[in-house]
Order: sequence, then C-alpha cells, then structure tokens
Amino acid sequence: MTERAIHGPLEAPPINRTMITISIMLATVIQALDGTIANVALPHMQGSLSASSDQITWVLTSFIVAAAIATPLNGWLVDRYGLKNVFLVSVAGFTGASVLCGISATLTEIVIARMLQGVFGAALVPLSQAVLLDINPREKHGSAMAVWGMGVMIGPILGPTLGGWLTDQYDWRWVFFINVPIGAIAFYGIWRYIHPTPAARRVKFDTFGFVTLSVAIGSLQMLLDRGEQNDWFGSTETWVEAVLLAMSLAYFIAHTATRPAGQSFIDYRLLLNSNYVTGLLLIFIVGMVLFATRALMPTMLQGLMGYPAMLAGLVTAPSGLGTMVSMMIVGRLTGRVDFRILLGVGFAITGFSLWQMTQYTLVLSQSDIVWPGVVQGVGLGLVFVPLSAATFATLSPQMRAEGTALYSLIRNIGSSIGIALVQTLLVRNTQIAHASLTEHVTIANQALGDPATALAGAGAASLNGEITRQASMIAYVDDFWLMMILTAAVIPMLVLIRPPKRSSAPVEIDHAALE
Repeated sequence: MTERAIHGPLEAPPINRTMITISIMLATVIQALDGTIANVALPHMQGSLSASSDQITWVLTSFIVAAAIATPLNGWLVDRYGLKNVFLVSVAGFTGASVLCGISATLTEIVIARMLQGVFGAALVPLSQAVLLDINPREKHGSAMAVWGMGVMIGPILGPTLGGWLTDQYDWRWVFFINVPIGAIAFYGIWRYIHPTPAARRVKFDTFGFVTLSVAIGSLQMLLDRGEQNDWFGSTETWVEAVLLAMSLAYFIAHTATRPAGQSFIDYRLLLNSNYVTGLLLIFIVGMVLFATRALMPTMLQGLMGYPAMLAGLVTAPSGLGTMVSMMIVGRLTGRVDFRILLGVGFAITGFSLWQMTQYTLVLSQSDIVWPGVVQGVGLGLVFVPLSAATFATLSPQMRAEGTALYSLIRNIGSSIGIALVQTLLVRNTQIAHASLTEHVTIANQALGDPATALAGAGAASLNGEITRQASMIAYVDDFWLMMILTAAVIPMLVLIRPPKRSSAPVEIDHAALE
C-alpha cells in the first residue's frame, strides 16, 4: 500500500509568506525603478552613444511602449504556462536585458535591449499583486496591498535620485547593472518558495484581439510620447498614430464584444464587476496625478530655480517617506474601516497638497518643496492601498491574473496621458502667460525708464528672460490647479464602490501552488 493510502491525503506544504513576499517585491522594485531611473542618465548616454536629443529619448519610449503592449498578455501566459514559470522567465529575461542595456555600444543596441526589458518586465508588477492576494486571506489583503504599493511607488520616487547618484559616482551603465544582483535574488526566491502549478489552458490565444489591442496601445503611447515635439496634430505622424489608434481600438472593442467568454483577449466579464470598473477609473486618475507631479517637479526645480539634479532628487524624495508611513498605517485599517472613508480622506489630503503647490512662486525654500510632497505622499498612500483592495474585493480568484494585468495597464496609460497633458499645457500656458506679460512692456510703462531695465542690448535680453521665468511659473501653477480639480472630481465617484460582504470564513487559497 502507498503512503497516501496508509496515512490519508498528504498535507499541502506550509506557505512561507515572508520569503515569497520579499522575493516578489524585489522583482517589483527593479521593474518600477527602471521606469524612471534612466531619465537623469540620458545626457551621459547621449554623448557615449553619439545620439541626438530626439534619438536618445527612444531609450525611455521603447521601454514604455514595449511594456504597455506586453502587459495584457499576462492573463493568457499564466493560464497557458502557470504563474511560477511566467514569473521566473520574466525575472530572468528582465535581468538579462538589463545586462544588455549596460553593455550596449550603439543607440540601436540599447533601444532593442530596453524593448526586451519592457516585454519581460511587464508581468512583474501585476503578477506580484496577484500572488500577494492569493497567499493572504481576505482580512489581510489591506496589509498585503500596502507592501505591494510601497514596492510600486518607491520606484518613481527613488529612481531619479538613485540614477543620478550611480551616474555621478560610477557610470550610466550602472543604472542597468544594479538590477543584476537584485534580479538574481528575486529569481532564487521565486524558484525556491513558490511551487509550480499545472497550467489550466482554459483560454485560447486571441490573435486578432492581441494584434488590434497592441496596435492601439502602441499608437497611443507613440502619440503621447512624441506629440509635443511633433506639434501634435500639426504633424502627419501624429495624425497617422491617431487614425491607427481609433481604427484598431474600434476593431478590438467590436471583436471582444462579439466573442464568447474565455475566447477574447480581455475577458469582458471583468467589466461587469462594478467595483473593478470603478477601481480602474480611479487608478487611472491616481496614475495621472502621481506621475504628472513627478514629471513636473524636477524640471521646475532644475529649470527655474537652479537646483542641481542630486538636490532636486533629495527634496522630492521625502514624499516617498510619507507614502510608506501612510501605507503601513492604512494597511492595518483596511478591513476595519470602510474603503470609501479611507479613499475619501486620501483623495482629500492629496487635493490639499496640490492646493499647496498652487501657491508656489519663484521664491521657495527647500521646506516649501518638501512638506507639500510629504503631504501628497501621505494622501496617495491612503488612496493606493484601499483602492487596490476594493478593486479586487469582489473579483473571483480565477480572474486575478488578468484583472491585475489590466489594472496595471490602466495605471500606466493614466500616467502617460497625465505626463503628456501637463507637459503640453506647460508649454502652451507658458507662451500664453509670456504674451500676456509682455503686453505691459511698453514705452508708456514708467518702470522701464529705469536704466537697469532699458529696452536695449543686455537689458532687453535680461528682461525677456525674467518674463519667461515668471510665465513658466504661472504655467506650472496652472498644471497644479488642473491636477487638484481632477483629484476633487473623483471623490463623488466613491459612492459607486460596494464594500465586500463580511464573512468569518477565510478565503480559500490554493496551498498546492505555494510552499
């Protein structure tokens, strides 16, 4: 007789939640870091790779576009090959692509390597979220999402500072080499502590759906990334991208709506869950506000106030401390306090921080920069954790892999649209404010009779430079007003979120999948 027959069913091995969490969060951190860590190194790369200013931006764009296109694949890949296998290949591929980035000798090589980074890294954030939801009972989902949120949000916050330090102290190539030891540890932890599960293979690959969605996402990212330098719809390229976006998206929606459940690339049943749909809309706004602010602050500090890159990173980094502190607190409150109350307080605090930023002038102390950032970090931390928990509270475990992939995709699209929107408004509002201010620069203005501001030679150039600085500051303030209004506008939508039914029974977890 077999051992199973003698002793009964073998018990599932225990879950080592601590080691699983550490391993998958290391993978999440390196992916989140690489979205911003290379930004400050671009000037150094440009000289080393003999690239123009326009060409070197492909180092950023190629990563973003590739990751956006590959993200929707996660649900099908997990269904086809199993979560552990997809996770391991993603970590190994991302780490290997990081090495290729570091040893690249030409612009073409690094762009291809960054595309590979984006493709392999696309699964890391959504799969880490899915694993944390799976290994923790429902009452601990708030704490799990706090840990996950810290990993996701620490990247955009620390990326520029860490990238600047590595570039200054060593070389721009270490911006990519730093991923190797972290990726190796994450790979070992995932291999050691997550047990493989058989692939379900319930979903057939929807080729037409994938192609149309990929074209739509790629066209949108290209339009947003290159629209400003192409003068938006004054360029043929922008029109081509817009037409491709509209056509491919229309085909994708029509195709998905007419396919049976489980046979389309994105399962439309996800959109029948009101909590999930509301969560997608709210995380879209969070992505806009979070990343748009991160894009505005460094250029404002360095371009208008003369901050060196390192100092600009140091005064914006404390916002991450506010985020981490609030996430640790709210992780314990989630499940005890209504999701909607936590979200309402979080959005209100975030809106208040943006109001503080609307009071900015060209004369600011470092504390004037630090404290609104800390307040914003606290607000976003209060939003991020309960929003993630509420979005997936009523979603079945079988749909989590696909649900987390779409959640990450919407957040990234929100950030891309937010960055493009504020940068476009910044340029245009600067021009409008400059024109308005120069209307007062006339012979009739007695202040111009002062020799220091005489409209001749260096005086005219100096005066124009100061007008441009003032106009830019007005444009930055206008952007902060816009983000504050967007944040306030989503608060009434919180009534659409339904709290999950309280149950004393723990959520069933597939113990055979984990060790």
